[in-house]
Amino acid sequence: MDQTSYIEISKSAYNHNIKYLRNTIGSDIRFSSVVKGNAYGHGVDIIVPLAEKAKINHFSVFSASEALDVFNAASPKSDIMIMGYLSDDQLAWAIEKNIEFYIFNVERLQKAIDLAKAIKKPARIHIEVETGFNRTGIEYENMSEVVNLITDNQKHLILEGLCTHYAGAESVTNYYRIINQIKDYRRFYQYLTRHNLKPRFRHTAGSAASLTYPQTIMDMVRIGISQYGFWPTKETYIYQFKRNQAKDSDLKRVITWKTRVMSIKEVDPGEFVGYGSSFMANKTMKVAIIPVGYTNGFSRSLSNMGRVLIRGKRVPVVGTVTMNTMSVNVTDIPNVEIGDEVVLVGKQKRLAISIASFSEMSNQLNYQTLARLPSNIPRHVVY
Repeated sequence: MDQTSYIEISKSAYNHNIKYLRNTIGSDIRFSSVVKGNAYGHGVDIIVPLAEKAKINHFSVFSASEALDVFNAASPKSDIMIMGYLSDDQLAWAIEKNIEFYIFNVERLQKAIDLAKAIKKPARIHIEVETGFNRTGIEYENMSEVVNLITDNQKHLILEGLCTHYAGAESVTNYYRIINQIKDYRRFYQYLTRHNLKPRFRHTAGSAASLTYPQTIMDMVRIGISQYGFWPTKETYIYQFKRNQAKDSDLKRVITWKTRVMSIKEVDPGEFVGYGSSFMANKTMKVAIIPVGYTNGFSRSLSNMGRVLIRGKRVPVVGTVTMNTMSVNVTDIPNVEIGDEVVLVGKQKRLAISIASFSEMSNQLNYQTLARLPSNIPRHVVY
């Protein structure tokens, strides 16, 4: 059964972004595609095969449930890394399936060793260290215990990586905090190497750090939002724009979100549109009803503020966005018909509505808007 809207994912835009990012980070650096949050709303089952065709064979997720989605979508040759939550049962599952995972406290390391011994299969671990983000990560004073456990149980562990996460690499205001984190990370790495332990991959950089702090590009990078065509912030874009002297510094949006006109009606002057009295017609108006509301990911805060594209024209949302519908003013567009294409995000003829403008109007980040797109909206690949 068809849904009321659908999402198109551009293969050519995605490939363009991967090429641009590889040129930026270096072709010999391992590229881990971050696909948490249903691939930032783009669809894991869509993005994982596209990434594999672009010669990406490593995927990062937050949880075991997300890892399972990738496991079902990926080829057996690809690797999966869980950066966040795992229960004990899920930890055992990850070890059995050769899935990598973060170790951010001593207790989790000990549990991984115990399970690996019982399962008779080594756990593929990444040691996450605390460098100043203060979310998850092993403190420096606990490293002796960590090193002893790894050294005493090397046949039960594969030390895949040493990692950390930066606290705001997308903003120049965090510059000194990031520089200090880089220094702290190196201290952790030196501690390991002094004790004859060398991780296969050093990785600290996400999209923002990879694009603005070249020294954070080590053996692997974890690229999230930028692979989908979004700059983490304007500052990140400006840095790349200047670095490339205004050439080849663009990323292309991968996602387009569309629906169709459901109904059309005329509203007399003085009449209100929709719930309450937030919008009153000041003249005879033609209003199109669109079958998308806040349950579909179109924020209620876009009431009387949002815009959509119909017949190549930008038209405003009027009245309150409801659970399943919104109304738009099509008075000045001749011959609008039921079934006409409506672009919520993306291009139509010469105009475009970006996630950025969509997000600013709703007072959300790109990340929030994308991640909140319901998974039941059909997604399919276009060229």
